Amino acid sequence: MAPPREFGGPGDAWTPEHLFLGAVEACFLFTFRAVARASKLDFINVNVHAEGTVDRYAGVTKFTEIILRPRMTFAHGVDRAKVAAILAKTEKNCLISASLTTPVRVEAEIVESEAAA
Repeated sequence: MAPPREFGGPGDAWTPEHLFLGAVEACFLFTFRAVARASKLDFINVNVHAEGTVDRYAGVTKFTEIILRPRMTFAHGVDRAKVAAILAKTEKNCLISASLTTPVRVEAEIVESEAAA
């Protein structure tokens, strides 16, 4: 682990900022899996990618927004309203993002697999 290149680091190592976004990403993923399991929603695959915007605000450099982009694959014909409800519950119950003052926005992509031939 090292500081980012912008702060004198080598630019080829994990930074505290990577770990911070990774924590938000992993917490969302694990919370989604738990909520989906409890709601009996079967999924084929879920991947989450996090991006953060860093800016200087009131003299302090900080994250000003985090965007989570979960890509979720379900069987053909999944109940999209149920998926939306589970996503909302996941957002509300994710410990890490709920603990932040930085806004976290979720831009989910729902993919339905092709029906078996």
